[in-house]
Amino acid sequence: MRAKITYLVTAAVLVFYFVLVGGRGLMLIRHGTLLTITFGVAVLVLPVIGVWFLWKNTQFVRRANALAAELDAEGGLPVDDLARTPSGRIDRDAADAVFARRREETEDAPDDWRAWFRLAVAYQDARDTPRARKAMQRAIALHRSRPSRVSGPSAPSSGRPSGA
Repeated sequence: MRAKITYLVTAAVLVFYFVLVGGRGLMLIRHGTLLTITFGVAVLVLPVIGVWFLWKNTQFVRRANALAAELDAEGGLPVDDLARTPSGRIDRDAADAVFARRREETEDAPDDWRAWFRLAVAYQDARDTPRARKAMQRAIALHRSRPSRVSGPSAPSSGRPSGA
């Protein structure tokens, strides 16, 4: 919950900044000289990039949370039972052991978004945020690309579980 509040406060501060800077950029453009118009356009580029970045990160977080909720509903969410240091940080050796197991699971099922999700959590526990983010992006992409289930009369079963 603390992370959500921090994210929302940061996003609100950024939006305030974007509005403030955007207003200054528009003021420069309205002034009407070649120099102020040039500076105004340059100043407007920053909020546009910032809004795009904030939007992409918000979408990433929403999609990752949706995957976490789905995995939790299935009972497949990784349990946080790692050993911790007295300061509360995850013990590096414990994180590495779980990471090795998660990496093997992902290698065994490279097209399973659930395995990639759990690998992303293991990367994060091992304090490798860039790889955690890439693994989560992979999980999101795999989840989005899976065929949607059609609701209607089902075809005769071949004896195999669906999705196999």
